[in-house]
Amino acid sequence: MDTTCRDEAAAEAASLFENREWRVCADGLEHRATGYFIAREALSARRPDGYWEWPLHLSEKSWCGVRSFREAFAAALAAFGIAADRKLSLSFALGFGTRVGGGAPDAFVPLADLVRLRAPAQPRPAPAPRTLAAVGA
Repeated sequence: MDTTCRDEAAAEAASLFENREWRVCADGLEHRATGYFIAREALSARRPDGYWEWPLHLSEKSWCGVRSFREAFAAALAAFGIAADRKLSLSFALGFGTRVGGGAPDAFVPLADLVRLRAPAQPRPAPAPRTLAAVGA
């Protein structure tokens, strides 16, 4: 008999992975507090451009912390034999941004805040020619 994450007692007993926010069980991935559920068959969903659906979609949810979601999503992929690729990391970066020091552990930092255009280098003026002062007699 297949247990589902939606049955709390059975899910805890059959959990393949858990962290503070997410649970992986035989039929998918569930957010423990909200009950938001991603079916096992849907975990590998991609957009037409090859980016992974779930990191991009869940980045829009105010209740979804990137660290715990990324950890649980990776555990679910491993548990179900789904291969990750380069676009998975890019999907997380595109959706959640990149955290650079300080702030809350799951704080969102828009990529545009990290990428700043550098002003073009200004050419240095040539140094003025030096003259030697005549030494008096």
